[in-house]
Amino acid sequence: MNDPAASARRPVADRPDRAAPSRLAALARRCVVSLLWLSTAGAAAALESAQEPAPTPAPAPCTAAEYGQLDFLVGDWVVEAPNGDRAGTNRFEKILGGCVVMENWQGAGGSVGKSFNHYSSVDGKWRQTWVDGQGGRLDLAGGLDEGGRMVLRGSMPGRDGGTVDHELSFTPREDGSVLQHWRASRDGGATWNDVFRGIYRRAEGGAGR
Repeated sequence: MNDPAASARRPVADRPDRAAPSRLAALARRCVVSLLWLSTAGAAAALESAQEPAPTPAPAPCTAAEYGQLDFLVGDWVVEAPNGDRAGTNRFEKILGGCVVMENWQGAGGSVGKSFNHYSSVDGKWRQTWVDGQGGRLDLAGGLDEGGRMVLRGSMPGRDGGTVDHELSFTPREDGSVLQHWRASRDGGATWNDVFRGIYRRAEGGAGR
């Protein structure tokens, strides 16, 4: 026979825990609920991610329409003076991913020069830096006028003092040729003198647009 007194004296740790199965069952239910919630939340997140449109890739630099405003000059040219004499050759090519139009001038008399032309999206202007084999340099800025001419202007110190204003224009013509006109003023634009006038004609077998 069991001794009630002995049972009462038994340490608590030795007594059967009749509530343990209930606690285990409750813990199991909580684990199942947690797993179900995590599974549902993960599926919802995956579904939401799948439904979101893919991010639009950033446009490549220098692909806006403005960067193509000088494309009419790209290619190989034979340049004639107004009297029909050959003045030289010129080649315009797009470099640096289309961000720059580089000019390569070869004069009939041996002169050489290059210009680097680029469109600035900051101020909406075309900018040209010209350098030649005699140490000359020009920094010009401008853009297309209403007639479709590319007109660039700038002021530089004169070699004999004072300031010289420069204006350089390229005018595409109906026959596919281009008129280049470079003029300068030493009196603030009151009067102008021609520095160069040339007719650009596509070179046979050369690169075109």
